[in-house]
Amino acid sequence: MSRATNFYAGPSVLPVEVFQEIADEMVDYQGTGLSLMETSHRSKTYDEVHNGAVDMMKDLFSIPENYKVLFLGGGATLQFSMIPMNFLAAGKTADYTLTGTWSKKAAADAAMIGNVNAVFDGKESGYSTLTDASTLKTSEGSQYLHMTSNETIGGIQWKNWPETGDVPLICDMSSDILSRPVPIEKFGMIYAGAQKNLGPSGVAVVIIRDDLLEKCPDTLTAYLNYKTHAKANSLYNTPPVFPIYAINLVLKRMIANGGLKGMVEHNRKKSELLYSTIDESQGYYNSPVDKKYRSDMNVVWRLASEELEKKFIEEATALQMFGLKGHRSVGGCRASIYNSMTIEGVEKLTSFMKDFAAKN
Repeated sequence: MSRATNFYAGPSVLPVEVFQEIADEMVDYQGTGLSLMETSHRSKTYDEVHNGAVDMMKDLFSIPENYKVLFLGGGATLQFSMIPMNFLAAGKTADYTLTGTWSKKAAADAAMIGNVNAVFDGKESGYSTLTDASTLKTSEGSQYLHMTSNETIGGIQWKNWPETGDVPLICDMSSDILSRPVPIEKFGMIYAGAQKNLGPSGVAVVIIRDDLLEKCPDTLTAYLNYKTHAKANSLYNTPPVFPIYAINLVLKRMIANGGLKGMVEHNRKKSELLYSTIDESQGYYNSPVDKKYRSDMNVVWRLASEELEKKFIEEATALQMFGLKGHRSVGGCRASIYNSMTIEGVEKLTSFMKDFAAKN
């Protein structure tokens, strides 16, 4: 079988071994005579898949006992609304860092519910750099501070975290969750859409501290209240069974390949290889992102002209390297090299980049 190399920003690359295991089990799951897709989410069969994924998330990410791991529908975008609905009281203010497209979307949704204060806005730099997170200061009476750890479109990533005291720190880690260690105890809540580093689209992982659950108002409708899902172990209604099953398989494979420590080394090799190719091209390829805050997951670069970029993308696509076109809002080129991207895949890209530069 000939597999293309997938640099799409999402839905994105998953291990081929996971696809093969899903294919083997799709019709008859582990000899039950049923597909897991048609098995009751209240059954012992699904219970093992669901709780297994929860337990592996806790183990891999070193999640303390006073946090719940939830699997919710609606992706990370639903969390843009659920967070202020649960934690931004009437007349109160929440702090947001504005670092690119996704953080601005989160802030815009929150502003429809309560007051939003920007503690950092990278607009002046074109969202190409950040401040040191330790310098971030929450506003008086802030209900929480929201950050987006990695901006998939701009290719920029926070490298450290602020001290927020009693103000809960909430972070969207959709595009870099489980790519590096994170001091979970600093966060009131972490959330992530699955379709970058964890599995297929259709589910969001929410890691939420118990004291935040106590703040959720009883005036909310059931599904929009985090307490509802925490009390029911994410089984209040039928969960997104298929993506949770795929997450279970991805996490098993991650454990077998050295866990989070192994993933850090794997991601370091890939990002260093790609960024060194850009930096050593003598300006042929140019990354607009401040080197201190370059993303390890989404690498962006420009060529001398849009015509040359178009030719680059067309030739790469002909070689079955897909998803290298930059987001329509910024143009240029982008390679998303999430956890499941192989080193061989990045080597294929960098070899092509060097060859293209030599010929053009």
